[in-house]
Amino acid sequence: MTKTSLSLRCLIFFVALIVSLAACSETPANPEGEGNTKLTKSYSADVVVKWLGVQTSMLYTPSGNPFGFNPSRYMAYCGVALYESVLPGMPSYRTMHGQLTDMPVMPVAEPGASYHWPIVANAVLADMTRFMFGTTSAYNADAVNNLEDELNSQYRIGLDDATFNRSVAFGKTVAALIFEWSKGDSANWPASVEKPTGAGIWVSENGAAPVNPFWGFNRLMVQGSLDNTVSPPLPYSTDPNSEYYANMMEVYQVSQNLTHEQKRIAKYYNDSNPGYPAGAHYISMLKQLLEQLNPSLEKAALTYAKTGITLCDASAGSFRVKYEHWKERPFSYIREVIMPDAETEWKSYLPTPGFPDFPSNHAVFSTSVAYALSTIYGNKVSFKDASYEGVMADLGNGSENLGTRHFDSFDEMAMEISISRLYGGIHYRYSCAEGMIQGRKIAQNIDQKIKFTK
Repeated sequence: MTKTSLSLRCLIFFVALIVSLAACSETPANPEGEGNTKLTKSYSADVVVKWLGVQTSMLYTPSGNPFGFNPSRYMAYCGVALYESVLPGMPSYRTMHGQLTDMPVMPVAEPGASYHWPIVANAVLADMTRFMFGTTSAYNADAVNNLEDELNSQYRIGLDDATFNRSVAFGKTVAALIFEWSKGDSANWPASVEKPTGAGIWVSENGAAPVNPFWGFNRLMVQGSLDNTVSPPLPYSTDPNSEYYANMMEVYQVSQNLTHEQKRIAKYYNDSNPGYPAGAHYISMLKQLLEQLNPSLEKAALTYAKTGITLCDASAGSFRVKYEHWKERPFSYIREVIMPDAETEWKSYLPTPGFPDFPSNHAVFSTSVAYALSTIYGNKVSFKDASYEGVMADLGNGSENLGTRHFDSFDEMAMEISISRLYGGIHYRYSCAEGMIQGRKIAQNIDQKIKFTK
């Protein structure tokens, strides 16, 4: 056992002892803000934005396999840790313990003692970044250490040592407990998955093994979040009058007449080489949204937690369905059924991902996140996504800037992200449309099953 793991185990044991003695009280420290403790909503979300900046810099992938990790886990566990760490300064809100699957009891703030919630948030996000990103190739220890020290120096000006130390310890205690909890989410992964055979079954375009076949078996953050969320896939057919044939034909026809704007949209959400792969784009968007809307630390913590929880279960739900049905991608049907005698083999505008088609991940993810955000801010919110501002791509007329996407609502964002996969030639319309329905239902289930406010 390493020195680090031993220290972490000792900390968790100590915390568990404290928690067991303190019981499960949800009473905040100084609930009316008396003494030296202000409420969480008294502070800005600056600490959260800065930590999201460090995390997105490590999530941005310049090259290589973009599907070797699951950023929705990072978003969920970091968001829950942040929320629980500043919860004692949020008297109208309740803990996620007892609501999220297997989540441990959280420590209770010392009654009457003073806490500085940005310092607590800094401590919890610093350690969660170390825990969640520490084993990745992109982990930057200097960036983490430097930001933690910088913010501590900024926030502790005029603050007594006891409040500072108490705040740091509280944040790090929450981080240790949440990270230990996160280790159990892959406990139910099977040893292997069996691929079916037959007409309409997915095949890899390059002969590689399927990517991420076990994500759908991750422990759900919210039990029942996937209940009654999935539509059946379209039945396979080679009949030109069938809905299946019509969906595949549309992909082919769109590919032959892509507009410049459709190409830009497809490229913008490709999220690969370079990009924010496998759902990491939503962490970049979260950072930008907090910058643009400038919420309080309380509202930022709620936003981080709720969108992370929702995206995490949506990710599991989408992959679970993909590997339940193993539906083929458009390239195989178009080559074999629509144009089997073509002199030139048809290729999609975007590279086809290495896993089955139905449903579209982009549709499920974007719609689930959009719904979660709308429950906090309302749907009609104008914002922009500049994740790829300055990134150059050839859209047919030479290299040009992918620029910034502008939206007047969260639904508009979800619609654009979903349809981008049809433009890219890697999903047919039914997968996108039904994926949006699945994502919205997952988010609605979560909204009904967990309660943040008292």
